[in-house]
Amino acid sequence: MCAESKKDGVAWNAECVGVVIVPAVSSTSVLLVGSTLLAFALAAAATPIVGLAARRLGMLDMPGGRRVHPRPIPRPGGLAIALAFGSAIFAFWIVDRLAGHPFLIPEEVRSSRFTLTAIAALLGMGVGLIDDMLELRARWQFLGLLIVAAVIVFAGIHIDFVNDPLSDRLIELAFPVAVAFTMFWIVGMNIALNFIDGLDGLAAGVAAIAALTLGGLALLPQVSEPFVAWMAFTLAGAVAGFLLFNFHPAKLFLGTTGVAFLGTMLAVLSIFGTAKVAAALLVLGVPIIDTFYVLVRRMISGQPPFAPDRGHFHHRLLDVGLTHQQAVLLIYLLTAALGSLAFMTTGRAQLVTFVGLAVLFGVAVMALAQRSSKAEELDPGLYREEADRF
Repeated sequence: MCAESKKDGVAWNAECVGVVIVPAVSSTSVLLVGSTLLAFALAAAATPIVGLAARRLGMLDMPGGRRVHPRPIPRPGGLAIALAFGSAIFAFWIVDRLAGHPFLIPEEVRSSRFTLTAIAALLGMGVGLIDDMLELRARWQFLGLLIVAAVIVFAGIHIDFVNDPLSDRLIELAFPVAVAFTMFWIVGMNIALNFIDGLDGLAAGVAAIAALTLGGLALLPQVSEPFVAWMAFTLAGAVAGFLLFNFHPAKLFLGTTGVAFLGTMLAVLSIFGTAKVAAALLVLGVPIIDTFYVLVRRMISGQPPFAPDRGHFHHRLLDVGLTHQQAVLLIYLLTAALGSLAFMTTGRAQLVTFVGLAVLFGVAVMALAQRSSKAEELDPGLYREEADRF
């Protein structure tokens, strides 16, 4: 049946003339898109300013030894990500505060975890910035990450449940176990992201893909965490703006400031929702598994666990002839594929997939090691050593 309407004295029928009435865009969608774009623009504007300030303050990564970049490059580029992320979130928050009611931030997005997220962000950024200023030794960086993790746990952020790998149930952790596992998760996330920060744009790009995945998962009906989606998408937007200057050849490095900020934020956002811990484990499978194999290999060979070498997966890719950009884009592709799997699988399947990936990854690294040893004999120029920034 056709429903009549009258406009300017003329009767017309929406159904009869084939007019499709599109529902209004939700305020949550406007928030997510607007905050992401604002963070991108702010990061793109702030990154050159941070680079200029770093040069004037002497916070530069100097070429020489394992560092093969041709000129001094500003080190704390990740500060631009943190500033852009914080500024975008604050801009939306202050408008709502001034309005006196939910205006830009819908009620369903509001969360008491806002303060906890801010604490985590500031702690991660602070520890990283101190290292970029003072170039601390690995042991002091590690101690700083332990303090960050301890403060975050004390503030009330911890993993209370984990997926049962043998069923689809959740296992509740005893409080001491939950505290220890949460600290291990936060510190481990930072170390894994740091270990993969060996090529221009690699760690930042992987973090951006992980943030997009966590944000998308947070919007699924069975998860329904719009606050986490807001934080994750805004974080991804800030990283994307920074990548304009960090992709090879990099004009700024991510630095420990960026690594610690991103690692801490990804760890905390994945904790806000039990299902996302397993998902984060899967989407960040490349850096996490690479870190595991590297640490095991170093300990077996009697080397200090954080001693720099060229045994990382991205180094192996360079050793067999891939260019800098090809190696980075390949790992982007692997991370995106794992992120897609996270959408198509449940917590149990995500854990099983992660274990399978660990086995395949080990085989791939061994095969690449055989190829790279031959490459070393044929062309020593392929071996341009880079240090782990940890």
